Amino acid sequence: MSWLPRDFVHPLHVDVPGGAGHRLRPISGADAPLDYPTVMGSRERLWSIFGPAWGWPSATMTYEANLADLERHAAEIEAHESFNYTLENAERTALRGCVYIDPPEKEGADAEISWWVVDDEVGGPLERALEAFVPRWIAEDWPFERPRFIGRDLTWEEWLKLPDLA
Repeated sequence: MSWLPRDFVHPLHVDVPGGAGHRLRPISGADAPLDYPTVMGSRERLWSIFGPAWGWPSATMTYEANLADLERHAAEIEAHESFNYTLENAERTALRGCVYIDPPEKEGADAEISWWVVDDEVGGPLERALEAFVPRWIAEDWPFERPRFIGRDLTWEEWLKLPDLA
């Protein structure tokens, strides 16, 4: 059984209110030329957030490994297994972060959502706009009853300690 209703259609392009023209869209392998420098430019902070849970992004991640990750994410999106939305600027020339919408790995939720912005957006208007928007977007456009916002509702350390789904 899928974690989403059979007839669910995921959003393709979502404007971020207050995000100065930034929008979310499903990521693909074609994003690798922009995604790789974006991720590696914020790698140390991203590792401090996602490293213990996901082992990502490693200090030795290559462009090819990043491309393979993006192609895997695109296949998961197509199959409705999980969703990785890139946050792109108004000109569609730079990626500024990502939003992940995943089936639950831990007990107590029907989806696990997390996100990040590049280092130079931390604490700024774009991050604040994303913080305000993502929970509302999930509530309004996604079919979840008990979404968990990892890094917001609870820390990644707290999440790691939760019981795994059976």
